[in-house]
Amino acid sequence: MEGHYGSSDQVISNPKVPSGDSPYVRAKHAQLVHKDPEAAIVLFRKAIYAGDKVDSALKDMAVVLKQLDRSEEAIEAIRSFRFRCTKQSQESLDNVLIDLYKKCGKVEEQIDLLKRKLRKIYQGEIFNGRPTKTARSHGKKFQVSVKQETSRLLGNLGWAYMQKFNFMGAEAVYKKAQMIDPDANKACNLALCLIRQDRLAEAERVLKDILEDRLPGADDLKPRRRAEELLAEMKPRREAPSPPPQAELSYLLDLDHDFVKGIERLMSEMAPPRSRRLPVFEEISSFRDQLTC
Repeated sequence: MEGHYGSSDQVISNPKVPSGDSPYVRAKHAQLVHKDPEAAIVLFRKAIYAGDKVDSALKDMAVVLKQLDRSEEAIEAIRSFRFRCTKQSQESLDNVLIDLYKKCGKVEEQIDLLKRKLRKIYQGEIFNGRPTKTARSHGKKFQVSVKQETSRLLGNLGWAYMQKFNFMGAEAVYKKAQMIDPDANKACNLALCLIRQDRLAEAERVLKDILEDRLPGADDLKPRRRAEELLAEMKPRREAPSPPPQAELSYLLDLDHDFVKGIERLMSEMAPPRSRRLPVFEEISSFRDQLTC
């Protein structure tokens, strides 16, 4: 099998595949030229053991496993082999893990990893100390700033909290994300959090910001349609009685004190001066104090 996937002239004919006859090259050849994912997995694993482009081999193997609906195996592979990878690759491996946790419905693991990545940001350890990093999407490279990465991670954390029906916790982090780098998609999720708490007037204001083009991305069809759908969903709920205001507070212990303080420090650097602290975080702190009495 290895000889079959080691033909250099075939590899060179595909610009996405590196040239040569190493285990990693043969793995990419199996993956991209012969469309043989099972062989690619075997060869990626051999590349890892051989020390051949280990960072790329592990990430590529995880991607192929995910495509085969073997995300649990991909998670185990990253956990088992990441110690062989460079320090510079650990951040991108975390991003792959977050995606795999989401695919497998491992919400607790996803939340834990997202919070650890956010801690690295407010401790100044993100991007290996650089202000930006190079990311890739659909084959194109682009620069991502710390501010953009923070907003993205907060948005993902908000979504994870929503999967746990922790709508107040999700609201808190979505609002933080919007202060840093607002966009229409996160605004839709924020509105949904407010709707689930029966705070319909607040949700309506957020949705109108989208429909009146006050947010970046509001001209995209997908968030506009979703905003319209959420407004329609609110209509039959207007006459329903509101739940007690403390209904969701028991979930907020997941937003631990150090994490909240760290995010507040981060906001003091990134957010406009008048919007650095959210009332919901004050509410969290008050509730925590009550529990310790």
